[in-house]
Amino acid sequence: MTKKEKAHYALSELNKIYPETPIPLDHTDAYTLLIAVLLSAQCTDERVNKITPLLFAKAANPTDMIKLSIEEIQAIIRPCGLSPKKAFAIWTLSNMILDEHNGQVPNSFEALEALPGVGHKTASVVMSQAFGHPAFPVDTHIHRLLTRWGLTSGKNVVQTEKDAKKLFPRETWNKLHLQIIFYGRSHSPARSPKKEIDYITVHIGTKKALLELK
Repeated sequence: MTKKEKAHYALSELNKIYPETPIPLDHTDAYTLLIAVLLSAQCTDERVNKITPLLFAKAANPTDMIKLSIEEIQAIIRPCGLSPKKAFAIWTLSNMILDEHNGQVPNSFEALEALPGVGHKTASVVMSQAFGHPAFPVDTHIHRLLTRWGLTSGKNVVQTEKDAKKLFPRETWNKLHLQIIFYGRSHSPARSPKKEIDYITVHIGTKKALLELK
């Protein structure tokens, strides 16, 4: 089976399992999505969704956010981990959005990635989910699964993203990256994947991936 055939099979199956792909991070607009994605670094979506209502009750826009001190932000988001760094990034990027972008989250990769704490993956999520721009954010779930399925030999998420964009139609990217994340969480975990539920890997997985199935 060629990589294109594998990709077509995976896409077909994922569309059956996940016809709808709700965004796992609770938000109301581009700004709250940006903050939620920033907080999700090395933190579960479930925990982020418990913390953001507390933060957004005090500040759900950059104008209100800069009225808080960095220490106040840090105290609220501490359960998400890396709170000193994240709090500084949230306060600083909120100032930049006000000063440089008229209070609106910018809708370009270049401008987003110039904000503190915003890397390419975070920018890709905001561009795809807030602005509808075709993007393929790659997290550890996606990197793991595309490797298991023999769709990338990339040693890092940068190469995996390039490989994914070559294999899957552009119009599927925004939905597909969420479908793969959902599948990874429920069907193909990092440890002890089970062949009775990880049937995409059973069908198209590499020899190494098949040996890992229990």
